[in-house]
Amino acid sequence: MRTRTAGTSRRTSAARAAVAAMAVLVLGLATACGGGDSGDGDKPAKPDAAADATAEANDPKDPGQVSEPPALEEQPKTVDPKVKGVGAGGGKELTETELAAAVLATGDVSTFKVDPMDGPPAQGENADDPACAPLTSMINGKPEPLASAAVYRQLLGARTGRPAISEFLTTHGTQGAVSLLSRLGDAVKACEDGFKGSGAGGSSTYSAVKRIDVPKAGDDTLAYQVTGDFEGDPVPLVFHVVRVGGTVATFYTANLEGTATPEIPSILLATQAAKLK
Repeated sequence: MRTRTAGTSRRTSAARAAVAAMAVLVLGLATACGGGDSGDGDKPAKPDAAADATAEANDPKDPGQVSEPPALEEQPKTVDPKVKGVGAGGGKELTETELAAAVLATGDVSTFKVDPMDGPPAQGENADDPACAPLTSMINGKPEPLASAAVYRQLLGARTGRPAISEFLTTHGTQGAVSLLSRLGDAVKACEDGFKGSGAGGSSTYSAVKRIDVPKAGDDTLAYQVTGDFEGDPVPLVFHVVRVGGTVATFYTANLEGTATPEIPSILLATQAAKLK
């Protein structure tokens, strides 16, 4: 537990409510919220960010206490041998139906359940610096070059509903997918001192961008953190990206409870890569 003054805590609560609203509206990320098992065709209910913000502001608990997220449970060490590839490794451009069959599902990784998730809204953020545009396109849930097909899923810890991780699986063709990761890597370097984004919902400040080490999966892998700056409070947003042929899997999560870099288990990337090959 980190102790803060009541005034700082209230400001932090408002800041984290703001980024929670962004995460819900842009990528549909559920913060420690459960949902029904995948396969029943029902969409999980999205949390009401405004209601959450109001509830947090009226929380009768000690306002000087801010908790850290719980540690991840132990993850599988290897990909489940029952997971079979769909043949996307040769550069095949998958259709939306094929992506839906290839994306992670409940049972692929024993420590996670998977729910359907709505795609992002039509309007997202634009970066003030064109060099940082690949970063806002990922925050928008629409990696560029734009995909010919995409599916969106929500991954939740099977026992506790935590962590909550969003995944979007997109088809770009091999050349487009290679370009996507190359441009994204360039943006991480060019925008390490931060950037601003703006859109219909207002403006956002990102104070820093840094690359994160991650075990390789598929044909290419990139992981990085974008630190949101909300009224002076840092909010870490983490993206792990893996390419198999012309298909790109993006995993996204955020730490809404502290400043530590949130974890995305590497078994998710390895299993998704195996399911695509």
